[in-house]
Amino acid sequence: MDVSSQIISALQASSFPPPSQNLLSSLSPSIPLPSLLATAKSRILSSDLTSSPLINPSLPTLPAGIDSPAAKEVVLGGDIHVQVVDIENLSISRWEQVEELEAIDRGERTRGREVIQVTGEENDNVSTQSQPATQAQPTQAGKNATHRLTLQDRAGNKVYAIELRRIDKIGIGKTMMGEKILLKRGTVVARGTVLLTADKCVFLGGKIDAWQRTWVEGRLARLKAEVGQDRPAQ
Repeated sequence: MDVSSQIISALQASSFPPPSQNLLSSLSPSIPLPSLLATAKSRILSSDLTSSPLINPSLPTLPAGIDSPAAKEVVLGGDIHVQVVDIENLSISRWEQVEELEAIDRGERTRGREVIQVTGEENDNVSTQSQPATQAQPTQAGKNATHRLTLQDRAGNKVYAIELRRIDKIGIGKTMMGEKILLKRGTVVARGTVLLTADKCVFLGGKIDAWQRTWVEGRLARLKAEVGQDRPAQ
């Protein structure tokens, strides 16, 4: 099996979106396979599903009309990859949401990150380095918390999703904008909303930095305006 086929197979086994030929051809076969795979995963997770040339354009999309409240129940007939473009904790007040986001906003600039870096064009090694920093801890949502996400597929279609039962991997400051999720075959969509259960979705991680920063700032501004607390930062 050639290197490209091995990467495709490994990504599929990890529930990742299939890579495009552009991504595969950019990876040097002289680099060890584990490093190539790590690089491919990193690039996919930080890319925009709707426009990235790194993801296979044949990626399946959500069924037409799935977001309609008139559709009593739809069951996905196949696996669908989506990305997170919004999240809200429905279990707390608007003011509590402001405090939650302000805590995240203060820590965002000092969040540690893992950087997968390819040096040179062809034969240099792929190195993974950690840059430790003081991390802002995600707010621990209560065991009875309910979050609503807005998900987007490859074609740009958006749909609401809500926790049918509490999923620990979902939370403000834990779920990032641009994070990739696989909705498995058999996932139920009721009245235009995806019903999320731990056995029917795979959280792949990832983040689009520009989206996350814009989301935190924009969400804070909207919430402060709604609660009449649109005051300057301290």
